[in-house]
Amino acid sequence: MLKIILYIAAILLIFYLLLMALAFFQQERIIFFPQKLPKNYQFKFDQEFEEIFIPTKDIIELHGLLFKAPAPKGVVFYLHGNAGSLDTWGEIASVYTDLNYDIFILDYRGFGKSEGNISSEEQLFDDVQTAYAVITQRYSESQTVVIGYSIGTGAAAMLASVKQPKQLILQAPYYSLGDLMRQLYPFIPAVLLKYKFDTYRYIQNTEAPIAIFHGGMDKVIYPGSTEKLRAHLKPTDRVILLEGQGHNGMNDNPIYRRELAQILSSGKGS
Repeated sequence: MLKIILYIAAILLIFYLLLMALAFFQQERIIFFPQKLPKNYQFKFDQEFEEIFIPTKDIIELHGLLFKAPAPKGVVFYLHGNAGSLDTWGEIASVYTDLNYDIFILDYRGFGKSEGNISSEEQLFDDVQTAYAVITQRYSESQTVVIGYSIGTGAAAMLASVKQPKQLILQAPYYSLGDLMRQLYPFIPAVLLKYKFDTYRYIQNTEAPIAIFHGGMDKVIYPGSTEKLRAHLKPTDRVILLEGQGHNGMNDNPIYRRELAQILSSGKGS
């Protein structure tokens, strides 16, 4: 009987080690769910926009869309979630152009028309900073609002911590990706995680006003993430819990839109 137990234990251990190896080497497939678009894909949006192609230092071409307001007060630099492409994310643009802000939305590597594939946190952060540099050639940083949604919140917080935007807005942020993974996949050791995305560390080094929005019914990134982030905010920063809001569709939430209008009109996080 002991031999049988040891045999079963050995099989389970081997299976677990194989699963952990798969988790380590296939992290990108666990975290990112891109929709690819052909280079000749024609977007169909009911407002003016410009396609922008951005070369990176390793000769990869990133792609983004700049939606334009009639009389813009500035620009929103928007980092979207972990799935889809600009074909669907572009639908949020009117939320911001209606408030007289242009909005630039970036597709990460492997998403939409952006070439290549995400392979590291450093690479993703470099791409985001490269795109930001292109946009801030057109708009001053004092007119630039950085917004991150879900997976994009870590990169948005990083960007705001090393640059000087007018405002940082985080939609459904995580405390860190390690913290989130412990909630979703507690059987995977945090040491295996290549992507740290330490949002808490970045926001405590951000001088710009910060506003955090989180859905009270978010089942993907638990609302407690934002409560943990609260301890790292400045006294003047804001946290807004959207009652009844799930993980998706925050840009359509009327309370979010009302608070957003106030933030953008005042240029302050409080």
